[in-house]
Order: sequence, then C-alpha cells, then structure tokens
Amino acid sequence: MTTTHSETAEARAADRLLTALRTGVACTPVRDLIGSDDLPAAYRVQERLTRGRTDAGASIVGRKIGLTSKAVQEQMGVDQPDFGVLFDDMAYDDGARVPIGRLLQPKAEAEVAFVLKSDLADGPLDVAQIAAAVDYGVAAIEICDSRIDGWDIAFADTVADNASSGVYVLGTRRLTLDEFTPVEVGMRMLINGAEVSTGDGAACLGDPLNAVAWLARAARDFGEPLRAGQVILSGALGPMRPLSPGDEVVVEISGLGTVRATFNEGNTHD
Repeated sequence: MTTTHSETAEARAADRLLTALRTGVACTPVRDLIGSDDLPAAYRVQERLTRGRTDAGASIVGRKIGLTSKAVQEQMGVDQPDFGVLFDDMAYDDGARVPIGRLLQPKAEAEVAFVLKSDLADGPLDVAQIAAAVDYGVAAIEICDSRIDGWDIAFADTVADNASSGVYVLGTRRLTLDEFTPVEVGMRMLINGAEVSTGDGAACLGDPLNAVAWLARAARDFGEPLRAGQVILSGALGPMRPLSPGDEVVVEISGLGTVRATFNEGNTHD
C-alpha cells in the first residue's frame, strides 16, 4: 500500500504530540503539518494518539467535550465543539493529591460529568434518548492541558492533541436526572479559597445534555459510539483557570455538591 503525503504528515504530527506527552516537553503546533482547520485530518491524528496510548497499556473509559462555550468558539473561529478520549490513568477520586508534574500547562474548569447506563449507537441520539441513557451525574473538575507550547493552538491543534485533555476528578454525590436538572445547576470554582470562576448549566451549549447529544452523534459518525459505563465530561460551566504547584481546587455545583483536589509537586500517579 502506498503511503500518501497526508498520511505521512499525520504520522509526524502524532509522533510530535506523543513525544511531548512522553517527555513532558511541550512541542510546536501541528498545524504546520495538517493545516489549521482540517477537521478529518485532526481527528485522524487524535486516533493515532489513541492507538499509541492503548498500545502502551491505557484503557479508554469515556470521552470529553471541549469548546462548548460560544465565546471560546468565536475566539477559535469555529462553530462546533470538539471531543477527546478519556483514559483510565486520567481519573482521580474526590480529594486526591494530583501530581502536577505529569501535566505541562494545566488549567482547571468545572463541569457536570455523566456516566452512561446504555449504549448510544442507534436511533436519533436526541436529548430525550441521551437523558434515558444517563445513569447519573456528578460534579467534576477537568484539568485541561496542552502538549503544544504556550497553548498556541488553532482548532486542528487542539483536536489532534486529544482536545487538550489532561486529568479529571469526579465527585462522590451521584444524582439521577430525576433528582437534578443539568441546565439549572449553578457553579463556583475556588482556587486556594478564592473564587475564580462562576457559571451555570446554560453556559454549556445551552444545556449539558445538548453537549452530550452532540458528542453522541459525532462519536457515531467517527465510528466509535458512546458505550454503557463510559464517563462523559460534558464541557465547562464557566471560564478555566491556570494552576500552579500546591494549588487546591474546589468546585461547588448546586445539587451535585463539592469536588476537590490538590495539585502537588511530582509526576507519579497517586
């Protein structure tokens, strides 16, 4: 089989990002290889990264949705969110001490996370079907990260780089959709006791369930539908904020309670 120029460029982009992930040294953007807005190419690079991670022993446990804020979409010059893959080694429990050294340029944001009780592979994948597939929701901290130096990213860069994913922390209070309404939640995020971000459910594509519906359709279109048991990070409820060693992050989401984590020196998974 003949290797095309685009396949070679995508392989080089994936190698650049995997090297940054492995060495902890941020790299230059990959848009010089795949263009700034070639969405199919960017997701093919992401798929190469995913294979690289799973070949090294990581397991896929869910998906994350990025760019759910209209303001951020306008800043990036796009009209849609993006998605990335969650791996088992990204997950931390409430109250965890997270080694900040495993991250390059971390930024925290507050989200509603959902866990699915059924597959989302068939049917219209509308909000009603999404709601029926949700087992429960929890408060979550997502730590976004970029392997690209200085967060110098265009849309294709962040898609290729697994939607700028880092790690995540899930709360312990699990509520069904009979017990809370995602669009109605309010959020506060504090770093070292100071309020740094506020928002609500409507900030996430109008409703976090809208975001999951978008993801379900996009994931099916790309050939990897959402599955029962997966964790879905549905997108930020307010602005994200940078982190430094020693920071404590606390997220409060009405109904879902509080989730917290401390970001300590070091690079070993706690």
